Amino acid sequence: MLTDVTTTHDTARPTVVVPVRVRDLQLRDLPECTWSGSATHLRHVERELVRAAAGEVDYLAVCARGDLPVAIGGIDYRVREGAGTLWQFAVHPALQSCGLGTLLIRSAEQRIESRGLRKAELAVEEVNPRARALYERLGYVAYGRAPDAWDEEGPGGSIRRYETMCVLMRREL
Repeated sequence: MLTDVTTTHDTARPTVVVPVRVRDLQLRDLPECTWSGSATHLRHVERELVRAAAGEVDYLAVCARGDLPVAIGGIDYRVREGAGTLWQFAVHPALQSCGLGTLLIRSAEQRIESRGLRKAELAVEEVNPRARALYERLGYVAYGRAPDAWDEEGPGGSIRRYETMCVLMRREL
């Protein structure tokens, strides 16, 4: 799917139209996705691509000119029966607030619907109000809270356990 994304942050700047397309993330893309997280994170994404090959998840990439990923995110079909769970969504920091996250979410919802499922779910950290506001604008409604944790890479490559509280959200498709 080829889509034009129009970006503008204020009226003083010109509008830029950039053609992008959404496709499956590939193993060969990972060296170009260092903006999305640490080496530890990218190793986790690599494991998820194995699950994608088995049909358990979809992992999408929004790509700009040169077929370079500028936004990525996954859909896990094994978390909750009857729903696709959005997770690990990231947009290149230089391109945030340009509509790429919205495009990625809508594309993920289309993938969920193509499997005959009628719900999209996600968990967003309570300390991330920008992301939550985006999900709410797109029709997601909070229905609970839950703790979450994952390993993250610290300074010097040390691994530490990150713990957080998330708001659980869903949208009927």
